[in-house]
Amino acid sequence: MKGKAHVYDRDDIDTDLIIPARYLNTDDEKELAEHAMEDLDKGFVKKVSNGDFIVARKNFGCGSSREHAIWALRGVGVKAVVADSFARIFFRNAINNGFYAIECKGVSGKVKDGEEIEIDVKEGVVRAGKKVFKFTPFPKFALDIINAGGLLNYVKNHP
Repeated sequence: MKGKAHVYDRDDIDTDLIIPARYLNTDDEKELAEHAMEDLDKGFVKKVSNGDFIVARKNFGCGSSREHAIWALRGVGVKAVVADSFARIFFRNAINNGFYAIECKGVSGKVKDGEEIEIDVKEGVVRAGKKVFKFTPFPKFALDIINAGGLLNYVKNHP
């Protein structure tokens, strides 16, 4: 996967910052996408392109366990979030909804906003220019769920 990095150099980006609670009256990804990250970065929706990535520090996705956060990011075209660590519920919601949450310690502070990065989920590598960061690759079952588009699709196709 290749795309542009949208870097948020801070810890504890919670689900209210990813998608504010005032928009939780829908499960439509395109509607949610219109408000993705708006309380943290008002211009996010206009600058993100399909296939881009968010790069952040520790505890990304903390707070409420809402799946709307994943749907908003996916709806706006974010392909993955790369962070030093994730809130456990967000991490599992990401896999269950067919979305990459890549835990890569040491990536924060080293990738520049707007820099093109490349991610190899099978090898466990993030490349940003000449910088290379390693992460524990996803196990096969998690990749199967993500590649199926989420747990429900996976279960439907693997009786």
